[in-house]
Amino acid sequence: MKILLLEDNKRLSSLIIEALSQKNYKVDWFENGRDALDAVYNGYDCFILDINVPGIDGISLLKELRVMDKNTPAIIISANVELETIKDAYNKGCDEYIKKPFYIYELELKLDKFCKKCNNSIALAKDYIYNTDCEILYNENKEEVKLAKKEILLLNLLIKNCEKIVTFEQIEQYVWEGDLTTNENIRTLVKRLRKKLPKESIYSQVGIGYKLDIH
Repeated sequence: MKILLLEDNKRLSSLIIEALSQKNYKVDWFENGRDALDAVYNGYDCFILDINVPGIDGISLLKELRVMDKNTPAIIISANVELETIKDAYNKGCDEYIKKPFYIYELELKLDKFCKKCNNSIALAKDYIYNTDCEILYNENKEEVKLAKKEILLLNLLIKNCEKIVTFEQIEQYVWEGDLTTNENIRTLVKRLRKKLPKESIYSQVGIGYKLDIH
């Protein structure tokens, strides 16, 4: 994912760039809004814009961007918490407004929600589709099926190992991230996920584990 970052705080910019680089995102950083405007034709998957920057402020830049590009997600990051400013940002076309100070993790979540491309999908039974990039499950009517975090982790694990049985130990390590749990907790999680998938999508090998049938 290629991101345009407009932020004149060098320390914050460095933190953002470092964190996003670890997720293999490419970040082009600008301190001046006019320089950022000149670069928008380079093609970006997401815009992260501070408001009070030299040249063109972030909201004015956003207004210009929306004339040229109405679809690319834009996230405003700002210490300005005035209601009128926040309303103006949304009216100009921002997808999310994050108030400073914020945790970088919060920004990463918003990027995943609004900017992450969802290109890779796998067909499950009964016309269900699971998008492995954005971790979204759709039923036969193309409606999203809401999944809890552990349900997503379990489904990911089953899909990655769809040709073989996934053991209780593997589920414990992957879903509970190494924390100890019980086989009963695992069975309860599998039961919850089964209710959200077509019937007989997950079958069990008694005393060993589970396998996903994607046909």
